[in-house]
Amino acid sequence: MNIRDVSRQVPGGLEVDIMVSPNSDRRGTDGMNEWRKCLVLRVHSPPLDGKANKEIEQYIEEATGCRSEIIRGHTNRQKTVMVRGDADKIVGSLEALL
Repeated sequence: MNIRDVSRQVPGGLEVDIMVSPNSDRRGTDGMNEWRKCLVLRVHSPPLDGKANKEIEQYIEEATGCRSEIIRGHTNRQKTVMVRGDADKIVGSLEALL
């Protein structure tokens, strides 16, 4: 399984499906969930007042160098993040995290 299996190229960038594990002792990717077809991401922040969402967006921006925004799943562990920019470059950056 690779990043293209958990993402969709859309006008303006790439949508990536993510499963979030908040309150984690470490921050970063934790592989793929093949059943849910999503990237697993661990964050330090608790899921309160949008803190985990902000950390997710920041992590994706640091990893790809592109602006990111959660577009679905603001209150769920399963989220869709829109990463704006060249889709091929974004895929390469995300695959480097795995």
